[in-house]
Amino acid sequence: MSQSAPAETLDPTRWRTLFVVAIAQLMIVLDSSIMNIAIPSAKVELGISDANQQWVITAYTLAFGTLLLLGGRIGDYMGRKKIFLIGLAGFAAASAIGGVAVNEGMLYASRALQGVFAALLAPAALAIISVTFTVPKERAKAFGVIGAISGGGAAIGLILGGALTEYFSWRWCLGVNTPIAIFAAFLAIKFVKESKAEGDNSYDIPGVLTATAGLFALTYGFHEAAISGWSDSLTIGFLLAAVVLLAVFVLIEKRVKNPLMPLRVVTDRNRGGSYLGSLVVGAGLFSMFLFLGLYLQVILGYSPLRSGFAFLPFTAGIIIFAGVASQLLPKFGPRALMVPGLIAASAGMLMIARITPETSYSTHVLPALLIMSSGMALVFIPLTSTALHAVSPHDTGVASAMLNTSQQVGGSLGVALLNTVAATATTTYATANAQLGEKLMPFAMTHGFTVAFKFSAALLFIGAIVLFFFINIGKDSLVETEGAGLH
Repeated sequence: MSQSAPAETLDPTRWRTLFVVAIAQLMIVLDSSIMNIAIPSAKVELGISDANQQWVITAYTLAFGTLLLLGGRIGDYMGRKKIFLIGLAGFAAASAIGGVAVNEGMLYASRALQGVFAALLAPAALAIISVTFTVPKERAKAFGVIGAISGGGAAIGLILGGALTEYFSWRWCLGVNTPIAIFAAFLAIKFVKESKAEGDNSYDIPGVLTATAGLFALTYGFHEAAISGWSDSLTIGFLLAAVVLLAVFVLIEKRVKNPLMPLRVVTDRNRGGSYLGSLVVGAGLFSMFLFLGLYLQVILGYSPLRSGFAFLPFTAGIIIFAGVASQLLPKFGPRALMVPGLIAASAGMLMIARITPETSYSTHVLPALLIMSSGMALVFIPLTSTALHAVSPHDTGVASAMLNTSQQVGGSLGVALLNTVAATATTTYATANAQLGEKLMPFAMTHGFTVAFKFSAALLFIGAIVLFFFINIGKDSLVETEGAGLH
C-alpha cells in the first residue's frame, strides 16, 4: 500500500482525537507514580502504618495489571469510544473519592477503582489510535506522542506529586484527575469516532476468570516477595497458584471458540517478541525510578519537589528523541532503532551504578539520565507499533492490552526482584565494612542501589537481545500493519 491515502478517506478530526487520547494516556501513566511522593503526608493524616503504606500503590497496580486483558476485550466488543468514555467517567469519580478519603480503607478502595477504570481506558486508547491513523507516517507520529507520554509520564508524575504535596495537599494528587478526565470526556464525545470488532463478540468467561486470577496471583506474589522474601510461604503459594492458573488459561484459550486472548495474538513472532521485550524492559526500568528517588532523597537529602525535578532531564530526553524516533521509524524500521536504543539505555544505567554518597547529581546522575532517555525513546515508539503489527481489527484492543499487561507485570517483577537484590547487597556491605562508623549506612544503602542498577542494566541488555532475534519486520512494518489491521 502506498505511503499516502486519499484526503477524503482520512478522518479530519484525527489529530484532535490524538490530543484527547494523549490526555487520557498521560493521566494513566501519571497515576502510577504521582502518589509515591504523597505517601508520607497521607500516612500522617489517615494514620496509615508502615506495613500498610504499600497498598496506596499496590491497590492501583494490582487492579490495573490484572484487568487489562478483560478491559481490552470489552472495548473491542462494546465499542472503543463507549468504553473510553466510561473509563474516563469512572476514573474521574474514583479520583474524587480518593481525594476526600476519610480513612485508609477508603483510600485503598479508590485506588483500586482507579485501576479498574484505567484497565478500560488504556487498551481503548491505543486501539483508537490504531484505527484512527491510516497513513504510515502519521501513525508513526501518533505512536511517537503516546510513546513519549508512556516514557516520560512517570517522571512528570514525580514532579507534579511533589509540587501538589508541598504547596497544596496530598489529596490533590488524586483530585487533580477529576477535572482533567471530565474535560477529556467532553472532547472525546465530539472528536473520537466509534469502532468495534466485527464477528463473534461472545465473552470467554473461563478465560476471564483464570487470566484475572492468574495475573493477580503473579502480581501479588512478586509484591509479597519484595516485602517478605522469595522463600516466604505466602510468596511461594501465590507464585505457584499463578503458574497453575495461567497454564489452565492457555489450555482454555486453545479450546474455546472465541478466546479472551487468542493465541494468534501472542504467537506471532513480532508481536510476541514485543510483549516479551516490554516485560523485560519494564523490569529493568521501573526500579530505576524507585532506587534513584531513594538515593536523591535519603542519601543526597533532596526535598520531594527537588527530587521530582531531578528526573526532568529524563522526561525531556524522551520527548525530544520521541520526535526523532517517529521520523526514523518509517525509514529504518523498528529493530534498527530498538536494539541500539536499549544498548544505550543499558550503558546509561551502568553509568548511574558509579554513584556514591559523595558524588554529585550533575556529574554522575544527569549524564546517565540523558543517555538512558535518548535510548528509551528509540524503544517506546517502535515497540508500540510492533506490538500491534498485522493484528486483525477483531483483536486490536486485546493486543493493546497485552502490551500494557506485559509492562505492568514486568515492572512488578523488576521491583520485587531488585528490592531483594538491593537489600541483600546492603546487608552484605554493612557486615563487611563495620569500621566505617556513622558513614556506614549511607555507603551500604548506596552500594545496594548500585548493585540493583547493574542488574537493571543487564535486564535492558537482555531486552536488546530479545528484540534483535524476534523482530524481523522492516521499514514497511507500518504499511503492513495498516493493511492487515485497519481495513
